[in-house]
Amino acid sequence: MVLVLAAGSGVYYVYAQLQPVAPGSQAVQKQVKIPPGASVREIGGLLEENGLIRSGTIFAYYVRSKGVGSRLQAGTYSFRVGQTIDEMVASMVNGDVIPDSVRFTIPEGWNVEQIATALAEQKLVDKEKFLKEVNTGSFPEFPFVAAIPKKAERKYRLEGYLFPDTYEVKKGATEHEIIAKMLAQFQKEMKPEWVETLKKRQMSIDDAVNLASIVEREVVVDKERPIVAGVFFNRIREHWLLQSCATVQFVLGKQRDRITFDDLKVDSPYNTYLHPGLPPGPIANPGRASLAAVVQPAKHDYFFFVTKKDGSSEHYFSKTYEEHLAKDAKSRGSW
Repeated sequence: MVLVLAAGSGVYYVYAQLQPVAPGSQAVQKQVKIPPGASVREIGGLLEENGLIRSGTIFAYYVRSKGVGSRLQAGTYSFRVGQTIDEMVASMVNGDVIPDSVRFTIPEGWNVEQIATALAEQKLVDKEKFLKEVNTGSFPEFPFVAAIPKKAERKYRLEGYLFPDTYEVKKGATEHEIIAKMLAQFQKEMKPEWVETLKKRQMSIDDAVNLASIVEREVVVDKERPIVAGVFFNRIREHWLLQSCATVQFVLGKQRDRITFDDLKVDSPYNTYLHPGLPPGPIANPGRASLAAVVQPAKHDYFFFVTKKDGSSEHYFSKTYEEHLAKDAKSRGSW
């Protein structure tokens, strides 16, 4: 009888130790990192230390009895307090680890400060460190970085080269590593044949990126990007001012629905209403369509464009100033 009672007590003890801790507390999450090569007993100890199981020793015996001890995978797991041992074991057998990477998206046309702010809000970078790395970081693996002109009035050295895309980086990636990831994508997108085309036109990569950034900020509809690029090339050929409202928006530091005549007088080397040629540097980070538009602009005789203001985000294009004024009036609904 004593032996039977002892055996029964032992079975009950084991059964009790295998029951979930604090059942009903499923809202509490615990992250547990299982190191590579950890034994079943060591894993049990980690789970017990985190208050997820009652006994690491009993856990080890139980897992071995199931024949899955060798199948528990290393990694960081998120377990709920109150989960059953079988649920936790299944997660470790399946390798349902917390992803060791994070994803973020950089929209086309964002400038460096917008990128830095967004990444800082996502706790991926320190904003000040990111901006400093943009201006002073060393990236010898990317020859185009060394070719960027050194201009005192250029606001951010790598403006225009942080290619807009969706990225995946390891958790804890440094500011340098994140920037390098975007520069690598830019290098991939700037096709060798594009570079050769620019060379034949005696246009540097930096000038192309600069103009593409203006096209990016001026145009919403992709099919119009080569047309608008052609307009700017026509103005450059005839030694006209570029007169891009997008460059004024860049100087003002925020997007405005309307630019006033006073805004056009803002004193900055980036203001293409006052200063001839391209601004000291790009005003945003252009996407594929804008880069392609500058490499292969549409050939035409247009010198002017104005938004239709009909909700389409498209433009009217004109060859003469008189025609432009008429279409501007039409856009405003007075024609």
